[in-house]
Formats: sequence, C-alpha cells, structure tokens
Amino acid sequence: MSTYREIVGKKIKKVTSDPSTGIDGQMWYNSTTGTIRALGVVEAWVSSSNAIQARDEIASQAGSGTQNAAFAAGGFINPPPGATALTENYNGTGWSAGANIPTATWAMGGAGTTTASLVFGGLAPSTSPQYRVETYEGDGSSYSDGGDLNTGRYQVTGVGTQTAGLAFAGGYPSNFGSTLTEEYNGSSWTAVNTMGTATYAQAGTGTSQTSAVSFGGGTFPPTVQINVTQEYDGTNWSTGENLPSHLTAASAAGSQTASLLFGGLKSNGSPPVAQTTENFKYDGTNFSAAPALSTAVNSQGSSGSQSAAISFLGLASARTAATEEFTSSTNTITAAAWASGGAMSSGRYGGVNAGTKDAALYSTGYNNSTSTYTNATEEYNGTSWSGGGNINVLGQSSGSSGTQTACWAAGRGPNNPPGQGPIIATEEYDGSSWTSSGNMNTSTAGPGGCGTQTAASFARGSQDHEYYNGSAWTAQTDSPSPSRGGGVQAGTQTANIYFGAEIPGGTYVNTTFEWDGSSWTSGGTMVFPQAGAGGGIGTQTAAMQAQGYSPSTSPNRMAETSGYDGTSWSTRPSLSTGRSNGGNSTASPNSDAVTFTGTTGSPVTNTEEFTGETSTANIGTFSTS
Repeated sequence: MSTYREIVGKKIKKVTSDPSTGIDGQMWYNSTTGTIRALGVVEAWVSSSNAIQARDEIASQAGSGTQNAAFAAGGFINPPPGATALTENYNGTGWSAGANIPTATWAMGGAGTTTASLVFGGLAPSTSPQYRVETYEGDGSSYSDGGDLNTGRYQVTGVGTQTAGLAFAGGYPSNFGSTLTEEYNGSSWTAVNTMGTATYAQAGTGTSQTSAVSFGGGTFPPTVQINVTQEYDGTNWSTGENLPSHLTAASAAGSQTASLLFGGLKSNGSPPVAQTTENFKYDGTNFSAAPALSTAVNSQGSSGSQSAAISFLGLASARTAATEEFTSSTNTITAAAWASGGAMSSGRYGGVNAGTKDAALYSTGYNNSTSTYTNATEEYNGTSWSGGGNINVLGQSSGSSGTQTACWAAGRGPNNPPGQGPIIATEEYDGSSWTSSGNMNTSTAGPGGCGTQTAASFARGSQDHEYYNGSAWTAQTDSPSPSRGGGVQAGTQTANIYFGAEIPGGTYVNTTFEWDGSSWTSGGTMVFPQAGAGGGIGTQTAAMQAQGYSPSTSPNRMAETSGYDGTSWSTRPSLSTGRSNGGNSTASPNSDAVTFTGTTGSPVTNTEEFTGETSTANIGTFSTS
C-alpha cells in the first residue's frame, strides 16, 4: 500500500487551524485539536430561486452555457395553445426577464450564451406551418432573424455557439424521430452527415460544433424510449455505451467526454413510462450513477458542466418554475432560503419598521380583523419578539428607517383612526421610548423611508420627497414616479432607490428610480409590478424586495421575492407565507434579512428569516491510534 507522501509527493502538513479550501484528498494534522483531517469531494443538488414563469419544453444551451449564466427561451405554458415568447436569464442567484423571441414557440433548440444566443426550430401553434425553420440570434437585449433551418422540426437539440452551431434529431409531421443534422455558420444552415439512430425528445450536450453527444430519446410510431448514445466529431456520428435507462425528455450538461444526464421519462424500452430523478455521469466511454434530482422532472432546461450544472423549469407534477444546481466540489453548498422565526404577539400591517435581522423593530399599524389601531412597539432579537415603548401617534402607511435604538417615523394616512387625518408629525425612538420631533413640510404617507435617524430620506413618488437631519425636514426633488402610495425606498439619504407603487387608477408599476443626492434616474425594471413591499431592504446596489401586493401573482399577496444589483432585478427564494404591508429588516440582503407581520387579507404574526447561500469546506476527521 502506498503512503500519503508517495501519492502526493509531500508529508502531511501540521497546521493550527483547518484550511477553508483545497483539493480532494488533501490531508493535514491539526495540532490544536490533535486530529488528522482531510478534504473530500461532495456532490449534491441544491435548490435555487424560481424562474418567473412556470413552463416546459424551453430552449436552453446545455454545455454551451454555465451554471451562473443560463437562458430559457420560449416554452409551453397553460392554457393551450400554450406557447410563449418569454425569455429569462439566470445569473447564478436568480432569474430576470429577457427580450422576447419574435414568435411564441415551444420545443426549440438552443445554443450559445446569454449575450450571444441561438434558438431555432420548434413548434408554434399560431403559425402555418407549425413546425418552424426560423432561427433567432440574441445579443442579450433583443433577437433578430438568422438563417432558416433546411427542415423545420421540434424537440430538436442544439449545441455550440451563435456562429458555429449544431442542430440534430427532432420530430416533424412525417416522422416524429429523425436523424437530421445541420451546422450553422452564423448566417446559414448546412445539412451534414446524419445520425445512426432516428430520435426525438433526446437529451444532448457538447461544447462545440465538432463535439456533441445525444442521449436516448424516442421513436414514433410506436412510442418507444431508447437508450442509445450517439457522438458527433464534426464529421460523423458514432455509437457510444448504452444508457443505464431508456429515457426521453431528459436534460444534459457538460462536454462529450464529461457530461451529466438527469431527469426525463424512464421506461424499460416500452410503456409504461414514469418521471425520474436519476442522474448519470458520462466520461465518453462509461456511465456512472450520480446524486439524484430533488424532484422528478422532464422537458426541463439545462446549462453548465459535469461538476457545475443547472436544471430549470420543466414538467413535474405540473409545469414548474423550480431551479436546482448540481455541484461537485470540496465545499458543501447550502442553498439560500427563508426559514421560520419567532412569532409577534400581535398581527397588524402598515406600521413602522427599522433595524436589522437580529435587532428589528415594528410599531403601530392596523388590524382589520378587529378594526383597531395599536400603539404597541415590538422588538426582535433574532429569535423572539418582546415589547418596547408605545408610539404616541396611531396610524398606518408610515415612513421610517434607522436602527432598533435610533429610529424615526413620520407621516401616517390616509387611513387613520376616525377624526385623525393625514399626519405630518415625526417621532424618534431611542430603544425604550418615542419622542416628538420636527414636522414634515407636506402631509404624506407610504412605506418609504431610508437612511439613518440623523440623515434620512422619505419619498412618495411625484408627490413629495424630503430629507430629515434629526430635527427638521427639507424639501427635495420629487421622484418621477406618479405614485399614490405603496412605493418603497432602500439605501442611504443620498444614494437610494424608490421602487414599485400603486398609481392613480389602481395600476401597479414595476419601475425603479435611483437617487444620487441631487437627481433621479431610471433604474432596472422589477420582476413583478407591485406595491406594499413592507419596507426596503439593503442599499442602492444591493437591495431586496420581500412582501408586496401584485396583480401579476397568484395569490396577489406575494410570496415571491427579488433582488436588485444596481442594474437589474432578479428572483430570489420565495417566502412560505405571501403577505403585504408588513415589515422588513436586514444586515445584508445577500446574506441575511427578516420579514414579519403584514396581511394575507387578515393580519399575520409569523416571522421569516433569510439566509443567503453558504459554502463550507467538506472536512472529515480520521480515527487515529
């Protein structure tokens, strides 16, 4: 038996603390703990943020894309005829809306990158013929027409780049399984040598026009799942090892000699067919089992490599927006997620919020179940809520920001206790009691407000925007948003964003405006039009939305959350309970936040805590004697 030194070329190193990174099999002696330890590879799927629109049969880029840069174009949604033109882009954290493809189409082939994409073929129920020859080239902001395929077909696989693409197999009216292969040069398609076995709904991947692999698929009639592996070298197709299962509508990622095959519809070569979570590695010669998907799914999108892949959308028990990431690494990945925190003693909405995840505050608000306003203040320590000093002025839709021990609240209305109209009063909280401060210049209301107790901003769209210095308010340039309420701010006094809102006529908007201390400019479009997000989280370049009301979601009170990077919004993990008009606090929107109370139609008391994705070294300890 070889020794560690003979294998690695060095002795086991003595250290006083464990390293945070390394390579598989690396060993060391920890003199502090008196143990021999080592790093080992761990392989697993973890959940990521949902896409915006649930669908299946989308175009994606398999081995041409990466785990942190993927697209999903077109696809099938409910109800029939079901085709969509929507494109979404994934940035490694969440999904954002991209440019629509020119024609609503499903079961297209895809290749390239998010900024140089190629999508082609597919089936468009609204056109004649329905089996498409069209090719679209995307640059990240729009799509334009490219050269047509020689043969229109759907459930076609694509690999390669925008200027060197490959399309193979797929179905068309006279033959649901084909051997057709075409190469794209950036302007036109050329028919090349055909596959050995006809197929459609196959999985395929590869890194270039000259190196691709096709897994399984089906033939029709009759409908039969096949287990054939076919490899393309830029000239000819050859047969590889048979798949461990007969599969259709699976997905793949990686290269011809280092690929991952997952999900799909599985059979023994004939009906019945069942969805599967199976996942296999392929090294160009042999298959081996790999960790299974969390949920059985077929007709999903894919991108990435054998060690860093992504599976998204598809058909599970129903069409899904779910995303899973596969990682093979010496680090253990824990997915970003919301989890339950301590419950408040009283549910209400429209109140004052401030603080951080482990030191939050909520005060006043309205309970429509009892038709009562409260002056109660509650404080959160990261685990549980306790009572604080009562606020003096009752109401809802207050502006506020600051910390648990240095917060301000200003404005109320228009819905306040009987006989109490819109309010211009300001109050400050010191961690134990509320005291009056300088009045605002204009009566206003809304969940806006950002900054500190001595350097704050409070905006309500085009109606008013003021600064607070700890004692007095001064008027500033109003934002361009025609808001009548529900817009939210995040950031500092001189660097913040104002997003969402309801405008006159009951319309909800998805606009974002950025304030630089002197003027407003337009920012990125939100994932969903909404209002009532319950207070802004984070900074101008790292913000988060949790809670809200949107006519674009079902139910309208949102479980969906999203994040802003200073340029664009993208999805984040969803809340367990959709609600609006409660409170939010954070230390960092990328790593921790908390959302609490609010209304689902009636007030709720539950708290949810957000923890961002974490990566920790996979370290094991050896027994010694």
